[in-house]
Amino acid sequence: MAQSAVPAPSSQPVPEITPISLKAIAPWALFFGVLMLILLYFVGAEQGATAVVSGENVHEWVHDGRHLLGFPCH
Repeated sequence: MAQSAVPAPSSQPVPEITPISLKAIAPWALFFGVLMLILLYFVGAEQGATAVVSGENVHEWVHDGRHLLGFPCH
């Protein structure tokens, strides 16, 4: 009448988890680190004397993100 809440043991083998080596992760970590630094530059410093792109287009695109992260811009 009453059914057990414990599932029946499975006959499938449990897959073994293999660790990922640091040598395999390092290129991806470097890539995303550089990408984040570029993004941080464009959000935080792309205006005025250090501008790489002329005009106000980049500033307008990242304006709200700049204030959200605490960077003053005006």
